Amino acid sequence: MSQRVLVTGGSGFVGSSLALAMKRDHPEWRVTSLDNLKRRGSELILNRLRAGGVDFLHGDIRQPEDLAAAGPCDLLVECSAEPSVHAGYGASPAYLVNTNLVGTLNCLEHCRVHGATVVFLSSSRIYPIAGLCALPLVNEGDRLVLGQEAAGRGWSRAGIAEDFPLEGSRSLYGATKLASELILEEYRAMYGLKAVINRCGVLAGPWQMGKVDQGFMVLWAARHSYGGALSYMGFGGKGHQVRDVLHVDDLYDLVMMQLADIGRHDGVVYNVGGGAAISTSLAELTGLCQRVTGRTIAIGETPETRAADVPWYISDCAKVTAATGWRSRRSLEHIVEDVSVWLRDNRPMLEPILGA
Repeated sequence: MSQRVLVTGGSGFVGSSLALAMKRDHPEWRVTSLDNLKRRGSELILNRLRAGGVDFLHGDIRQPEDLAAAGPCDLLVECSAEPSVHAGYGASPAYLVNTNLVGTLNCLEHCRVHGATVVFLSSSRIYPIAGLCALPLVNEGDRLVLGQEAAGRGWSRAGIAEDFPLEGSRSLYGATKLASELILEEYRAMYGLKAVINRCGVLAGPWQMGKVDQGFMVLWAARHSYGGALSYMGFGGKGHQVRDVLHVDDLYDLVMMQLADIGRHDGVVYNVGGGAAISTSLAELTGLCQRVTGRTIAIGETPETRAADVPWYISDCAKVTAATGWRSRRSLEHIVEDVSVWLRDNRPMLEPILGA
């Protein structure tokens, strides 16, 4: 197991969660968090990192010298990204491309120089928009579902599998993630890097600074806790679109399983998420937030669908479960309750960021 760990995007929600958990469970490891602190709220993580024994380095993966300043590492966990699938629409894609693609290349170079293993957090958004929108979905209660017998290459009621067809556009965000996967494979072939790729669906938990375009679980819980407007956006404005959700602690459990037997998982791509059992529509999430917080707020309707939105995505985790025995354990109710307690206990600090 690695002793020197570099977590890029290490003051973000996922990066800081993984870094702190690694240091907690392996106090003898040197764990370093590198982050440019661009996203509002990431500065609040610094005290947590310090208290948890994680070293912090203010830097940017777009700058190779910032990675060099972190020094040699045995393991690099690549969590840095411009995370919004809507980035680049109607604006320059420069930051998106330079961070998610050029930045990944810089990280891989750092690993090549030091012989480090890579855990790369990719995204479910590498799957094409048109293909996901073409699934034969029907309304069932407050959500969209696939028909009982509906199935095709890479899709079924269990979710989207790794062999879902990749032809078509997927947003620049998704394209940068897929391109990074391809470059990582070339680094494995040419330089012998060991690496595993996890295509993550929606991740959630405390310390996520949720926004409309990324982090909707925390946004929904925060609006119900602190007040403010919400809206069902797209697909008729009814909130029937569906995602599966994974607690970040479940992701940590998987990463540690993979690292314990990296030779077996080297070069493998896994879809990683909550799966069908831990999925929700926005309408269902509203009811759950009402029950947990005891508050009801008005939900607006915006029928028009944005270019990058998809109506249904559930991760089919059969491949990773077969390889590791891992499966998500923390329920949707657990996630919302966990987030709601965090919002309550840290209200003076969080309301200026997550409030209306």
